[in-house]
Amino acid sequence: MRISVRVIPRSSKNTLEWDEGSIRARLTAAPVDGAANAALIELLSKWLDLPRRNIEIVRGATGRQKIIEISGMTLEEIEQRIR
Repeated sequence: MRISVRVIPRSSKNTLEWDEGSIRARLTAAPVDGAANAALIELLSKWLDLPRRNIEIVRGATGRQKIIEISGMTLEEIEQRIR
């Protein structure tokens, strides 16, 4: 399942929000040396209760707008866990 994620780095806390078919991720990590990408994968892994290997950034590794591939879940399951 591919889903769009909007990343907001340097936030006060790590959190996820569901936003009309996509995810808004607020991360405390700075976008330096892949730290924000690693924090995003770790946060999604915890919220979705999936191993990190099931979550991959397929597009947008250097930008705020990303496409994430999540294996083993449907869009409805993802939405339910994030809300």
